[in-house]
Amino acid sequence: MTQLLSNRPLWMIAGFAGLVLSCSLQRTTANVQREVVSCHTNVPARFAVQTNAAVPVVQTDASTEGMVWIDGGSFAMGAHDAEGRPDEYPVHSVQVKGFWMDATEVTNAQFRKFVEATGYITTAEKAPDWEELKKQLPPGTPKPPDSVLVAASLVFTPPAQPVPLNNAAQWWRWQKGADWRHPQGTGSSIEGKDNYPVVHVSWDDAAAYAKWAGKRLPTEAEWEYAARGGQKQQPFTWGSEAVDAGKPKANTWQGHFPDNNTTWDGFKGAAPVKTFAPNAYGLYDMAGNVWEWCADWYQPAYYETLAAGVASNPVGPANSFDPEEPGMPKRVQRGGSFLCHASYCASYRVSARMKASPDTGLEHSGFRCVRSR
Repeated sequence: MTQLLSNRPLWMIAGFAGLVLSCSLQRTTANVQREVVSCHTNVPARFAVQTNAAVPVVQTDASTEGMVWIDGGSFAMGAHDAEGRPDEYPVHSVQVKGFWMDATEVTNAQFRKFVEATGYITTAEKAPDWEELKKQLPPGTPKPPDSVLVAASLVFTPPAQPVPLNNAAQWWRWQKGADWRHPQGTGSSIEGKDNYPVVHVSWDDAAAYAKWAGKRLPTEAEWEYAARGGQKQQPFTWGSEAVDAGKPKANTWQGHFPDNNTTWDGFKGAAPVKTFAPNAYGLYDMAGNVWEWCADWYQPAYYETLAAGVASNPVGPANSFDPEEPGMPKRVQRGGSFLCHASYCASYRVSARMKASPDTGLEHSGFRCVRSR
């Protein structure tokens, strides 16, 4: 963490509270003698803000409009080939009950209704609380100027030339004024983008929206079961065809990451929902576009605890542990984003897992909801 941001001014280190987006070479499991890039977003409680008060559920408006019913069933969860990262193994048997799932990622228009109805303020719109923030920093760290303890979020900023992929701070910028209404910071807007996925939402924001809508965030098992669309042992939500073969199937990165995106799929950033074909269950953007929050806490070895027998409706571990940042709890994200590329993380794979602290929102982070019968 310190090494990653050692060239950053103190206020930025404090603002990130130790932002780490680490990409390292790790060996896969299953006796695979091949090295793969492991890309995990590790962002601690960088905002250090107080959470919103409980958001009431709007029972009268709760419905399944815009949702798809997913019949329950069993499946083999995890990576079935050599492409997975260590936390995608071992493959294990899972049984899930039927559930409703949003056909698309939650859009700007949908999230605006929630904000207008409740007055909710997202994490990215709040200035850091120094009293909370200093608890996460080394003892004796001086308080930065009030002028820099401002509402901000992380925005993707591509470098002008190729760079090593071991330091993601080279393409992420802490941007004042970046939030769900202003994806690239002050001066940007979502005008005309009602049907784009809402971004810069933390897990806390997503959970609050889901509660208000009479829904919930999907478990990691529900998410992968739905993303597979009934297919068995396929690497992608659409099957086995490579992401860059045939016609565009998802919003991902093409070209040389992170400095040159050819936009073969038509987009440099997020795309409107329903731009690409749905999977066999009628779900859109289960690969690429924006990362999607799940309900589960993250532990890299959690699958090992489920290896014997059949796991019935697993809800994830009771708490979080990330050996890369032992003191920082993380929640699971799934699906990849418009920044995913084969040379970097390839997290548009159906079994790929991401992790981030619950108070973290970035330009490529969104969500969708589910609802039990």
